[in-house]
Amino acid sequence: MNMVEPIRDLTQIEAVKKILKPNMRDYLLFVMGINTGLRISDLLALKQCDIMDDSGKVLDFVRIREKKTRKQKVFRLNKSARKAVEEYVEHYGCTPGRYLFVSRKGDNRPISRVQAWEILNNAAHAVGIRENIGTHTLRKTFGYHAYRQGTDITLLMRVFNHSTPAITLSYIGITQDQIDNVYVNLNL
Repeated sequence: MNMVEPIRDLTQIEAVKKILKPNMRDYLLFVMGINTGLRISDLLALKQCDIMDDSGKVLDFVRIREKKTRKQKVFRLNKSARKAVEEYVEHYGCTPGRYLFVSRKGDNRPISRVQAWEILNNAAHAVGIRENIGTHTLRKTFGYHAYRQGTDITLLMRVFNHSTPAITLSYIGITQDQIDNVYVNLNL
């Protein structure tokens, strides 16, 4: 398995959004992923009733049980995620038992991890991103930008269920950035 990277450049994030926007399902997948830090297994398992009420109003708090850890996770959606959900509902309507990222096969199943990977990779390559991109890129992008905006590493550690700050820093790509800066900034 290849190690994937976060999308560090905000202009590339906006470009990916623009590429995906014509397909509200794919756009929501990207926006929810980079704004919640959920694992792809938890994102794909989301149903409309997990994030909105029967009328299509976005819930204040999202409650899920993580597939990997079996722990309950409660979080709020930020403005970007809320707006994307509202646009999604405007486009597709509200069907509470329906998966958010439903497959087009018509059997009310979510898209597969492979489909999610293809969506993300195609969009990333279309905007010129050459780093390894995968479904984990969404989660890493969330962590990378949260850290860069001043979120304490120990708080991110809790969000990701990591055991040490060093693991979290390495996971979100900060350690590699720091190593790269040593080489770039030392000019003897």
